[in-house]
Formats: sequence, structure tokens, C-alpha cells
Amino acid sequence: MIRSLRLQPLLVVLRPDASDFQSALPHTRLCRQLDQLAEAGVLHVELAWTADPRWADLVMALKCRHPQLQIGAASITELSALERVAELDISYAMSPLLDPALQVRADALDCLLVPGVMTPSEIRQASKLGCRLVKLFPASVLGCGFRRQIAAPMGPLPFLIAAGGLRAVDLSPWLRAGYDAIALGRTVFEDDRLDPSLGAWLNP
Repeated sequence: MIRSLRLQPLLVVLRPDASDFQSALPHTRLCRQLDQLAEAGVLHVELAWTADPRWADLVMALKCRHPQLQIGAASITELSALERVAELDISYAMSPLLDPALQVRADALDCLLVPGVMTPSEIRQASKLGCRLVKLFPASVLGCGFRRQIAAPMGPLPFLIAAGGLRAVDLSPWLRAGYDAIALGRTVFEDDRLDPSLGAWLNP
């Protein structure tokens, strides 16, 4: 995962809504958005977990439609969700929080789970749990200078993914500030159209 993110330090999070489970896949908003991301050249897409029993079928259908994408699961906070994700052989999973029990179970399932962290203590705890990647969340609250402020006193840091409240225009400044990758969410689309700023960043 780190190697792939070094090639393209971007992840995009998509959140299914009720309509995405009720229509044929090509007619769903989620599919239209994923098609645009794939056409633009995005490599890493996270699909937010929901308890809807059709979530797994939706994920597998999208993986078949775009096999070149590295599709992961977002918003994993419960063991039951983690175990379902592991059954689907999804590339990776993301959590908004750091839960040692989740991390231990992810290791046992051989599932890459990236925890959400917000403080130096949480970053250190994640590292001690064996996490090579962490998600700094919510990044917009902590600010672009957070990494620089903690780097000197903490020493070597894990692979840092900045996530939460960021836009496509934030990609370049945050990467220049030393973050290893950036995760974007709903701001990537406006009226169901891909933000031109993202297209410009992907294809300069």
C-alpha cells in the first residue's frame, strides 16, 4: 500500500446512500462518481462502510467494473464491520479512530487497517501496535503545520495520511508540508461533477 501511495499520494472517499442500493449499478450516483474518478486516473478509492446487507455486493460489483482501482473500506469502527471487510479480500480499510482491539483483530485477519489519530500520543500508540500507516484525522482542524511541529520532538513518523475537511486545492501545499498522502471526500464532486482542480493535479 505504501508503495502504491508513493506513486500517487491520493485517496478519495465515497459514501453510498440509500439510492445506491436501490438501482441497477450503472444508474447509481456512486457508479457515476467512481467512473469519473477512474477516467481521471485516480488509483485509490475508499467506500464508506454501512450496515446495509447489500454493501458487500455493491463493493464487489464496483471492483469488477474497475479492477485497476485499489478499493478500500472507510469508516471501520466495529469488529463486525472489520470481519466482513476481511471476508471480501478488500485491499485495505480505514478507521477514524485508534482502537487497539480492532488493530489486533486486523492483524489476525491479515487485513491492513489504517487507524485514525489526532495526537502525538495516539501516533506513538499506533506505532507500538505495529501500524506503518496512520490517518491524521481531522486534518483540517489540526492544520497543515501539525506535522512540522511534531516531527522534531517525536523523531521518525509513520506514513502519514492527512484526511478530513480537505479539498483538491489542498493537495499540493499539504504534500509539500511533508504529509505522505492526502484523503479527499465529498468535496471532490460538485453537482455530481469532478472538481476540475483534481483533474488538473492528476494531469498537470
